[in-house]
Amino acid sequence: MEKIFYTRKMKKKKIYRVFQKLDSFLKPNKALIIQGPRQVGKTTLMEDFLSTSSKKIKKVTGDDIIVHSVLGSRSLKTIVTFCEGNEIIAIDEAQKIPHIGIGMKLMVDNIPGIRIIATGSSSFELAGQTGEPLTGRKTTLMLFPIAQMEMLHHMNRFELKESLNDFLVYGSYPTVITSETSIEKVDLLNELAASFLFKDILDFERIRSPQILIDLLRLLAFQIGSEVSINELSQNLKIDNKTVKRYIELLEKAYIILTLRGYSGNLRKEISKKAKYYFYDNGIRNAVIANFNPLEMRNDKGQLWENFLVIERLKKQVYSRFYANNFFWRTWSGKEVDFVEERDGKLLGYEFKWSSKTKRPPRLWLDSYPQATWEVVDRANYLDFIT
Repeated sequence: MEKIFYTRKMKKKKIYRVFQKLDSFLKPNKALIIQGPRQVGKTTLMEDFLSTSSKKIKKVTGDDIIVHSVLGSRSLKTIVTFCEGNEIIAIDEAQKIPHIGIGMKLMVDNIPGIRIIATGSSSFELAGQTGEPLTGRKTTLMLFPIAQMEMLHHMNRFELKESLNDFLVYGSYPTVITSETSIEKVDLLNELAASFLFKDILDFERIRSPQILIDLLRLLAFQIGSEVSINELSQNLKIDNKTVKRYIELLEKAYIILTLRGYSGNLRKEISKKAKYYFYDNGIRNAVIANFNPLEMRNDKGQLWENFLVIERLKKQVYSRFYANNFFWRTWSGKEVDFVEERDGKLLGYEFKWSSKTKRPPRLWLDSYPQATWEVVDRANYLDFIT
């Protein structure tokens, strides 16, 4: 009988989310926008909050054509009449509504005391439409797949470490975490990758060849932790550089991949033009390459470990509200630091090691940046780094 350590503890209770109490973010005559990848629980988070509110609420969805005609109308009279008598307007899948940014601006500027909460599964239309119209009028919350720091509300540190292998293979999507068997997890991840992953891209962008997009994603999935150049990808896919750049930008906007640039203090020995690419979720990465083998049967443990740590650190940065510029560092001679944070005028370097072997920092790193720090993150101390 297989061991899925955390499922029994969680299947009867809701998963804790770091933004569970939204009251402090939802202000009169302001819009609260919850963004993030598909299926990470944005709608659930909003509905849980609304169910506890005593205010009068009007909830609508971007799938409704009538809502399109009203909130996308740019007609102040029509929108005010639509919202009349309500204290909170809740909009699910807001990015599907044309000109939704202008519609929300009309609401917050002209309806006294109104509060708006909206979810968006992709940054495509939502960010494009709400950016300028709602300047100074909105708060944006980014929701990721479940963070390890959120899991600590359900499990202690020992139990979390016991479940590490499953997180590396199956990732952290809510429905995957609460599934009871590995077969269910694999089915969910395959469905997520096939049905939902590219939905926003295909909805909002004209893609001549979706297969090239999938091939690009597979190339990136096999090269986690390695520097990748646009030229290499272009040659492998037999498409021009401009198209590769556009597809990578789309994958970033859909919260499928994260790009990490090389850090450089303008030293000639440093590589800064190439990039590293990581997946927002390990399970999605493994679905893309169709490999859900147990960790002991894999030769990509180091890649899974690095991807996991980079994304979990990003979650910690966002949820804990400490802001940093993130990079990697590498020289032409091969000396490298896996992850570099630039914050508060400091450089913090981290080396990710699956095994706990003793390692010394690259001398050139410390010589070039004498005030920088360097630390190994391994299985013994990783929870301190990400929770």
